[in-house]
Amino acid sequence: MEQPRQSGARDYPGVAGTLVAILAVLLPGGLTFSVYKYLNPSEPNTAVTLREPTPEPAEPSPGANGTRGSPIDDDEFGDWNYRLGDVAFTAERAGGWTYDSCAPVDRQGVLAENRCERAVQLAYSAYKGHLTAVQVIMSFPTVKDAKATATHLAHSSRAVKWRRDKVLDTYVYGRIRSGATKRYVVLTAVTADKTAQAKAARFHQHLHADHLGYFLFRDPAFPG
Repeated sequence: MEQPRQSGARDYPGVAGTLVAILAVLLPGGLTFSVYKYLNPSEPNTAVTLREPTPEPAEPSPGANGTRGSPIDDDEFGDWNYRLGDVAFTAERAGGWTYDSCAPVDRQGVLAENRCERAVQLAYSAYKGHLTAVQVIMSFPTVKDAKATATHLAHSSRAVKWRRDKVLDTYVYGRIRSGATKRYVVLTAVTADKTAQAKAARFHQHLHADHLGYFLFRDPAFPG
C-alpha cells in the first residue's frame, strides 16, 4: 500500500464552502454540474465487494509546479470540519497525494484528451472508519475543458482512476459524484457500511459541494 505524502493538516476553510454548499444543494444544475452514481451500477445497492483489476495510481511526484497560476496541491485540504445551519460533519484526512500531471489518474485517456494539467487525490475517514471517501481533483487550462470532462464523467466515471484501497471493501452505500467549477473537476467516491449508512448520502452531498465551492473563490482572477 502506498504511503501518503505527509503534509500539515489544517481545517478546511468553511466560509466559501458554506456559501456554495447552499447553492450546490439547492441549485445542482446552476453553478456546478453534479451527478452521482453507484460505484457498481450493474449491481444492487447491497453489501458487495468492490474489486478493480486495474492498477492503482503510481506514487506522485511531490513539489512539482503547475503550468498556470498557483498549482493545486493536497496541502490545501486538511481534516474536513463542516457546518451549514444545523448540518455538521467531520472527517479525518486519511491521506493526500499530489500529481504533477493527470496521467496517474487517467484510465481511458479522456483527461489527456481534455488537456488535464494536474491532479490531487484525497482520502477521508469518518464515523470511526464506518464511512470513507476518496476525492480526485483535477485542474484544466480552460473552463471549457473542465466542463467537457465533467460531462463525460456524468455518463461514465471509469475515466478516472482513484484509490480503491482507501474505501471499504464491503459496503451498503457506494456512490460517486462528479462536477465542475471554473477550470476544476471534482470526483467524490463514498462508501459506508450499515453503521454509517443513514448518514452517507448527506455526507457525500455536502463534502462534494463544499470542495466544489472552494474553487469558486480560490482563483478569483480567473474567469468563471
